[in-house]
Amino acid sequence: MNRALFFVVIGLGGAAILVSLGIWQMQRLAWKQGVISGINARIVAAPVALPNDPNPDADAYLPVTVTGTFDTQVLRVLVSQKDVGPGYRIISALNTPDMKVMVDRGFLPVEAGRQAFVSGPVTLTGNLQWPNETDSFTPAPDRENNIWFARDVEAMAAELGTSPILIVARDVSFQDGDITPLPVDTARIPNDHLQYAITWFSLAAIWLAMSAYFLRRRAPTPES
Repeated sequence: MNRALFFVVIGLGGAAILVSLGIWQMQRLAWKQGVISGINARIVAAPVALPNDPNPDADAYLPVTVTGTFDTQVLRVLVSQKDVGPGYRIISALNTPDMKVMVDRGFLPVEAGRQAFVSGPVTLTGNLQWPNETDSFTPAPDRENNIWFARDVEAMAAELGTSPILIVARDVSFQDGDITPLPVDTARIPNDHLQYAITWFSLAAIWLAMSAYFLRRRAPTPES
């Protein structure tokens, strides 16, 4: 009897721990959904003038409208678009009256080939972003062929001679060749908490089922 009670405690205790982990993931899910909703609202807010000294924390996703002049030099960041295939994000330096910043002009398919990029005066609306796309596995840029493998704001700014500020274009005042803007969105913000919660709740159910099965197998058989 004492042994049976021990297994009951283990079964219920283990299930309680697994259920509590599932509940915690549901709480994290609600928190993450709130964060994403806040970012989405910020992305589509009315654009403002570019701050004099944008802050990566306070001004992330801030919508801005700027007027300036594109330089002729561009950087190409290798990416792939679903249903389109490989291509490049085109990064240009933009000279504004107050500072020189970078603009992610959008996606250019590989099939478009090398082309002369539009330079000169432009007014555009976009969102400030400091993407965190590099890690220890990111290859170094192929500067000879002008191919980058991630948007590294600091390194790209040094290459183009700009401030480490990136505006991801949403609307541009002219037809920018074959470039299609890739506006900022929240699609790549990880939100796997629901899957984690389902996993913990499933494990709790399995734990209880296995515990019940084990106890039943160990129950004494009535004498005939």
